[in-house]
Amino acid sequence: MTPSSVIVLRRGDSGPAVAAVRERLLITGDLEPHHQRDLHPGHASDHASDHASDHASSHASDQAERNGSNGTAPRDVFDEHVERAVKSFQQRRGLIVDGLVGRSTYAVLDGARWTLGDRVLRFDPGQHVEGDDVAALQARLLELGFRPGKVDGIHGPETDAALRSFQTAVGLTPDGTVGPETMRSFAALRRSVSGGSANALREREHLRRSGFNLAGRTIVLDPGHGGAETGAIGPQGMVEAELALELARHVEGRLSAHGVNVVFTRTSGTGGSDEERASFANSCNADLVLSLHTDHTESGSAHGVATFFYGHTDHGGWSTIGEHFADLLLREVVARTGLTDCRSHPRTWPLLRRTRMPAIRLDFGYLSHLGDRTALADPQTLDLIAESVVVALQRLYLGEADPSMTGVLRLDDLRRHLEAMREHQIGVGDRTGT
Repeated sequence: MTPSSVIVLRRGDSGPAVAAVRERLLITGDLEPHHQRDLHPGHASDHASDHASDHASSHASDQAERNGSNGTAPRDVFDEHVERAVKSFQQRRGLIVDGLVGRSTYAVLDGARWTLGDRVLRFDPGQHVEGDDVAALQARLLELGFRPGKVDGIHGPETDAALRSFQTAVGLTPDGTVGPETMRSFAALRRSVSGGSANALREREHLRRSGFNLAGRTIVLDPGHGGAETGAIGPQGMVEAELALELARHVEGRLSAHGVNVVFTRTSGTGGSDEERASFANSCNADLVLSLHTDHTESGSAHGVATFFYGHTDHGGWSTIGEHFADLLLREVVARTGLTDCRSHPRTWPLLRRTRMPAIRLDFGYLSHLGDRTALADPQTLDLIAESVVVALQRLYLGEADPSMTGVLRLDDLRRHLEAMREHQIGVGDRTGT
């Protein structure tokens, strides 16, 4: 079974696909191993039997396990233990914790069975190899000063180029294959440098060199859901997909006024998977992706706004710029709207993981909560959120992170600040003769 062939599996399902899930959960340690009940308790003399009796008992034990009658779960049934194990795995890996095994969860679960050295790795342009071993390879290359891109567990072109550079540097044939020779070279070059720290320095330097102007940048706006997928629906009929698109249009208007090239992942009648949206953003060579969603709960008590960025604590994969912008944006939205701060969180969702540029998701309220729903029904709230996006973006590229200014700066203030910076640069150039 491959991730692309997975349909959504849930509690109560059974069959080979569930058996594959159970097998992988055993490997990750999230599901406890089966313990077959001893069918022959008692004194040692009671266990003495001939070969035929042993064979019959073994057959009975196997049959009992398949039927679930010996106190152990059948190997192909999605029961409450599997559901609990799936949620545990999703929580650890930064996935949506719903106890369901769809394509995204299965892809990460399937990749978790591999450690670096378990299999030969090489770049396949047609179908990128994924797994924990690829993430370990990327982290190792980062530690050694090479640039495999994001530590996302996806063996793409950047990872292939970094691997070949490493092989050339250590005198190996740069064939892009991680086999025994490359593994021996890795083992001989142990370093204590933190790959995440080195990557963070590179990200910050790249951001600094990109300049402080918003004009000329490409920002991808991703209104959540769309097409047949409506997302959350509030009690008064407020639809997440429609609200996200409306907010995106507010943001587009403000960004366009600053000379930003704004691209949408969908229109009012279209949708698409997170993987497709990430691929589209990559094809646009965007500077940043902002995904817009609302949330909901059955109880209706949860409320507030939250932001999410790419982060994987197990492998050290972390988008430093994504985290910084997520924090800036959250603080601006909370300060301007008065919505509750639900904090910023690292996640490994496909859109955050598969984009080559920083990608951030903003959940701007709960449609199941009366207070949030009332606020979002007011167009002024959407205007304030849109202004928060522009101000947070400008602060990101200015490198200005003074928390005392949160919620205070307006777009006119930023324009004056930019003009002052331009005049300062011109003055410095005149004095230096450049």
